[in-house]
Order: sequence, then C-alpha cells, then structure tokens
Amino acid sequence: MTEIAAVQVATTDAYVLAEGPCWDDRRGRLLWVDIESGLVLCGELADDGTLGVVHRVEFDGRVGAVAPAENGDWIVALDGRLVRRRPTGEVAVGVEVVAAGSGRRLNDGRPDPAGRYVVGSLRMDGASESEVLVVVDDRGIRTLDADLSLSNGLAWSTDGGTLYSIDTGRRTVFRRSWDVATGASGTREVHVTLTHGHPDGMTIDAEDHLWIAVWGLGQVHRYSPAGDLVRVIDVPAPFTSSVAFAGADLATLVITTSYRDLDDVGRTRYPDSGRLFTVRPGVAGAPQPLWSGRLPPAREGTS
Repeated sequence: MTEIAAVQVATTDAYVLAEGPCWDDRRGRLLWVDIESGLVLCGELADDGTLGVVHRVEFDGRVGAVAPAENGDWIVALDGRLVRRRPTGEVAVGVEVVAAGSGRRLNDGRPDPAGRYVVGSLRMDGASESEVLVVVDDRGIRTLDADLSLSNGLAWSTDGGTLYSIDTGRRTVFRRSWDVATGASGTREVHVTLTHGHPDGMTIDAEDHLWIAVWGLGQVHRYSPAGDLVRVIDVPAPFTSSVAFAGADLATLVITTSYRDLDDVGRTRYPDSGRLFTVRPGVAGAPQPLWSGRLPPAREGTS
C-alpha cells in the first residue's frame, strides 16, 4: 500500500457527527452536514487546505445528507423526509420516504449521473434488517433494496455504469450495474467486505478507485476497481465518517469525523474528533453530478 501525505485539520469547529461532504463545483464551495445538530454548512476551501464556514442553516430535525441543484436549491434528507430548500430560505416538503415515528431516518444520499436522488435509511436504536435504498425523482419512489442493516455511502463509476453502495452493519460494499438513461439497475453483488471497522461514507476518484471512510478505525481506505485495498490514510480521530474530493482541481480529499461516541477520556485523547480534515492524495476526484431538482410533484408543498 502506498504512503501518502499526512492529513491536516481543516476546520476550527468540531461537529457532533459531521457527514455527507459534497463539492458544489458551480459555486466553488463545500457542503456538509452535522447530523445530530440539524445543520447544513457551506465552506470555502483555502489554498492551504483549510475550510472557512461562510454559511450555515439549521433545520428542525436530523439532517442525513444534502446535495445542490444547478439552480441553487438544495435537497436535504431531514429525518424521514426529503425537502427542498430554495436560495431564499424557503423550505418545501417534498416526499416522505420513511414514516414519522418509526424510529428510522434517512441517512446518506447522492444524485446519480442523471440527477436522480438516491438515498438510504437506518434505524436509530440499532441494527435492522429491513432498511431501504431508494431512487426518488418526478416519477415517484422506487426501491432498490429493502433488506439493509444500515444504508450508507454511495458512488458511481466514472462511466456511470456501476453503482456502489454500503451496508455498514454488514461491513460490505455492494456493486450493481446502472443504466444512466433509465435508472434501471442490475443484480446486487458483493464488491468488498471489511474485517475491521465499519465502512461509512464513500466517494470515487478519476481512476475509478473508491475512497471509503472506515468508522471506528480512524482511517480512509482506497480500493481498486477489482476491490483490492491499495492505500490507507490514518486520521487522528477514530470515527471517520465520510469523504469527498474538493477544490477547482478536485485534488483535495476532505474527510469528516465525529465526536459523538467518545467519552471524556476519548475526547482528551483525540481532541480533533468532529473536525474536518484535508489531504492531497496525488489523484483527482471524479466530478460529481448535481441534483436534477425533480421530486414527485403531487407530494410537494411549502412547509
């Protein structure tokens, strides 16, 4: 495995559960969430690798993921719903994916190469065997999986023909074929299974290698298209939660972390837990699609 440069602390603030980073190339800014605090944050990446927060929006609930649209809207996974936030600050309720009061919420989500939104769920009090991964667009909700333990990171191959998805409870990365034109998918297959730590958030680089944050290990793993582990990045925070490539050249890897599950001793030992980190790994990320802005129209209204 190749050695690469050490990570650096990128944010002053620490977050309870920072997650879901995504680079908005149109605006040159990074979006990420603090799930437990109900925050969406927007930051600018400096030349020295630090991130300065320029905007933060608080929602009433847990925010699992966010993605930008070309017109400036955001799609936000808020508790069990997907909502649209407009640049004016207006929030429109789009669609309920998991029922309120069910003890479940939406977790990681990403637009596919055509802008459809794909998002999964988790159970908040522990592992399940009936969590879902769904596709949401103006035609409605279509279920890809309904037998997951904890749905997490998503990524598409650079040609759009393969969807990778993580089930954290099973420590498994799945793959399946993907038709960008129709959103049709093939049979789910195991791509990688971890023996230590739990795979969490994920992204892909321009060489079709997956980068996966491994919760509990304080590491980011890089896997080849064949599923071989080829690089490990150590992070001075045990609960690494997600990753994204950022910057105009997509050459900076941003790593989110959490301090939620640390006691006082752990917070002292890992004082930078909850902060974001950056590193330039020597490879660029693949450009990430924007959300199409499409939700089922019959269900959308202003909250």
